[in-house]
Amino acid sequence: MRPRARITAQVALLVAVLGACTGGGGPKPTGQFTSGTLIIWADPSFAKVLPPFVNRFTAKNPGTSVKIEEVPFDQTLPQLQQTGPNGQGPDLFIGTHEWLGALVPAGAVAPIALGAKANAFVPVTVQAFTYQGQVYGVPFAFQNVALLRNTALVPNAPATWTDLAKTALALKKAKKVDLPLGMQVPDPYYQYPLFSAFGGYLFKQGPDGSFDTKHIGLDSAGGLKAAAAFGRWTRDGLIDPNVTYDVMLEKFGTGRAPFAITGPWAVGQPDTGFKAKGVKYAVEPIPPVDGGMPKPFVGVQGFMVSGYSHNQGIAKAFALQAMTTDDAQVKLFEAGGRPPALLSAFRKVAATNADAKGFGESGENGIPFPSIPQVNDVWSFWTDAYTLIFNGKGNPKSVFKDATKKMRKKLSGG
Repeated sequence: MRPRARITAQVALLVAVLGACTGGGGPKPTGQFTSGTLIIWADPSFAKVLPPFVNRFTAKNPGTSVKIEEVPFDQTLPQLQQTGPNGQGPDLFIGTHEWLGALVPAGAVAPIALGAKANAFVPVTVQAFTYQGQVYGVPFAFQNVALLRNTALVPNAPATWTDLAKTALALKKAKKVDLPLGMQVPDPYYQYPLFSAFGGYLFKQGPDGSFDTKHIGLDSAGGLKAAAAFGRWTRDGLIDPNVTYDVMLEKFGTGRAPFAITGPWAVGQPDTGFKAKGVKYAVEPIPPVDGGMPKPFVGVQGFMVSGYSHNQGIAKAFALQAMTTDDAQVKLFEAGGRPPALLSAFRKVAATNADAKGFGESGENGIPFPSIPQVNDVWSFWTDAYTLIFNGKGNPKSVFKDATKKMRKKLSGG
């Protein structure tokens, strides 16, 4: 599933889970580590790598058994909604931090203290699983966009965004490429790294991980600078308003675009991915924009403890003991293709996998995708604003100001 569709589907599920689970009855869980059976829900791609770690855990904890149940990732929330309140769901499940805005208020997920291990992870992955000051997952993978560069057309990485723009436009002028920049538009997810480089943000995030939906940053000083820059880049020809995801795939994949801003989902697909097409490329962080560091949205996967579980102690112990080793996180990387969240495991993978290294280094600069359902309430206004800017309709700063007014009205119930 493409990221935008993925985000929309997840947010819709978030709202459904919140409505169904809040106030739901169910067994009172215990946080004590006692012997018993631990039930883990995992997508089939991850479930197949868990048995060796399960065996190791049960050998160290006599009297404890573990049952792995294969539940497709996109079915985890609906099934948790149905079974959790009745005490028939998992004790531990694989999920994304983007679900927290619904699961935490519903009591459907339990906090898990990482302790000293918190410093062992890529910082943004722990930030992602932090909600109102508590951590609700043990991270194992993260994903985000990065810059892909055609190394045959552009042998050296541009030092700045200005350098990138000059190179891309020169190649287009020389008719060596059809498209200067392969970036899906309009889609705030893909535009966010450039937007954030100016200091723009969607919702203000506090130190406890919560998002202040009353503090929207599209009309902040940084957000308005970004709006003006998007207008300028479009007029200069760097951004093409007709680039869809498929156009980006086709142009960069056939060597007709020197750069692309996309994620690992565009690289490894059997038929459409860049590896399959044979294009020579490098993955790297997007270079500084007017001195500001681009910060892509980051999505993080992790092990989450069900708030309905009787066996929270065992679930937390398994996640913290068995899933925070290099070998476990490397195996999960091999199954899912996303950089490991554990720093030591990430370094091991990055030493031999250039794609994971590039996407991971880009993500280290990023920020967690807001883990609240209100994102879906405002996303369309942001998308519409970009549509106007990319099509040269209206003053970019005024467009962002108008979009912000609509967002505030929507979130206030107006």
